[in-house]
Formats: sequence, structure tokens, C-alpha cells
Amino acid sequence: MQRTTSYSRSNTFDLILTAMLTALVFVATLLLNIKLPISANGGLVHLGTAMLFIASILFGPKKGAIAGAAGMGLFDLVSGWTLWAPITFLTRGLQGYIVGKIAWKGERRGSSITFNLVAMIVSVPPMIAGYYVWERVLYGSWIVPLASIPGDIIQSVIGIGVAIPVCIVLKKIPVFK
Repeated sequence: MQRTTSYSRSNTFDLILTAMLTALVFVATLLLNIKLPISANGGLVHLGTAMLFIASILFGPKKGAIAGAAGMGLFDLVSGWTLWAPITFLTRGLQGYIVGKIAWKGERRGSSITFNLVAMIVSVPPMIAGYYVWERVLYGSWIVPLASIPGDIIQSVIGIGVAIPVCIVLKKIPVFK
């Protein structure tokens, strides 16, 4: 009986933690965003990307993928970017998974600043490619989506710039080691 209770408690904790990370990504995306005047559809720079990176580095690929996909996908659904929700769900889920998988490979568990940085950088091209192909489908042009790439890069650089120092500080706290 003890084993079942322990397993159930662990699953409950994982569910709660994943839901909290999802909420943090959603709130960071919703409250801290700037629409860029780069192209017709603009583009959005927000701190949700930083929270996705932080969640993936601190808690691994599964929680990072779910938090990024659900948090940013939900943002798109409630904030007028509904058409973008499916690709956001896919690309941000993949991005969170890539970051977590690289950062947590072997025994690192997000403790290597170098691998964390590499993980975040490696996750950016698939995200940009996913949005690019989605815009190609939406606009019927291979040229128009090029205007969104600078905004995606700016958003990723800001996310990396915020996530690295936050993760360095949080990794010093025993709970996150």
C-alpha cells in the first residue's frame, strides 16, 4: 500500500508542477509582451520564451515541452492570435523538449551553463522554421514570412538573455540542484 501512495503522490506533484510551469509561461507571455512593427502581422516579443527555457532547464524535457506548448498555445487562443495556436503548440512544445533533452542529457540535469546555452540556441531554428512554414501556408508566399524571422530571433535572444542568469541563480538553490 505504501508504494501505491508514494507513486500517487509523485504523480500528483508532477501534475501540479507542470500546471504551475504552464501558468508561468502563459502569464509571462500575456503580461510582458511587445508587438513589433516589423511586418504586416508584426510579431510578438514576450518573456514566455524565457520561461519556457527556464522550465526546460530546471525541470527537463517533458515539463518544458508541456509548459511551452500549453502556456503559449493558450495565450494565442485567448489573446486574438487564435490562428497561430496550432503551430505555437507544436513549435513551442518541440522547443521545450529540445532544450530540456540537451540540458538534461546524462547526469547534467540542467547544471551546465554551456550546454544550457547550446540547447537554447539549437532550439531556435526549428521554432523559426515551423512558424515560417505556417506563414507560408497562411499567406501563400515564401517571401512574406521572411519578415517575421527578425522578430523571432529578437524574441529568442531576449529569452536566452533572461533565462541564463535566472537559471544560474536558481541552480544555486538546493531545491533546483
